[in-house]
Amino acid sequence: MAEKTLTHLDKKGEARMVDVSAKAATERVAVAEGKVVMAPVTLELVLSGNAKKGDVLGTARIAGIQAAKRTHELIPLCHPLPITKVEIAIEPDKKLPGLLVRATVKVTGQTGVEMEALTAVSVACLTIYDMVKAAERGMRIEGIRLLEKSGGASGEWRAK
Repeated sequence: MAEKTLTHLDKKGEARMVDVSAKAATERVAVAEGKVVMAPVTLELVLSGNAKKGDVLGTARIAGIQAAKRTHELIPLCHPLPITKVEIAIEPDKKLPGLLVRATVKVTGQTGVEMEALTAVSVACLTIYDMVKAAERGMRIEGIRLLEKSGGASGEWRAK
C-alpha cells in the first residue's frame, strides 16, 4: 500500500491550503450524518411542534444549509466552493430515541465537499440542541461521520 501524505502540510510540515488549480472540475457529492439523542418526551415535543423557540426541524435545516455554505469561514484550510446543492434530512428515530440528521452536499468543482457535509450536520444537530435545551440539557450529539463521497480523482467511497 502506498504511503499516504497529509496534503495540508508542506515539505517543512507547515500548514498550507492545497493548490487545486490543476485539478479538473467534476461533480462531487458528499453525504454525512449525525444523531441527537434525547428523552422520548423531548422527541415528542419536537415532533408536535410545541417547542418554545418554534419550528425546531425547519430551523435546523436552514442552519445546516447556511453552515455548508460557510464552511470555508470556519475551517481554516477549506476552499470557498460554489455549492450547487445542500439537502438536510431530519428523521425521528424512536429507538434512539432522537433525531437522525443527514446532509447531502453537491458541487461541480476542483475539490470535494466532505467538510461541507460534516459541517452542515454538526450545525443542524447543534441547532436542535439549542432549540430544545430548555426542555432537556442532557441531550447528546453523537455519531457525526461521513457516509459517502463521490467524484474527483479518488472516486467513490462509502462507510462500512
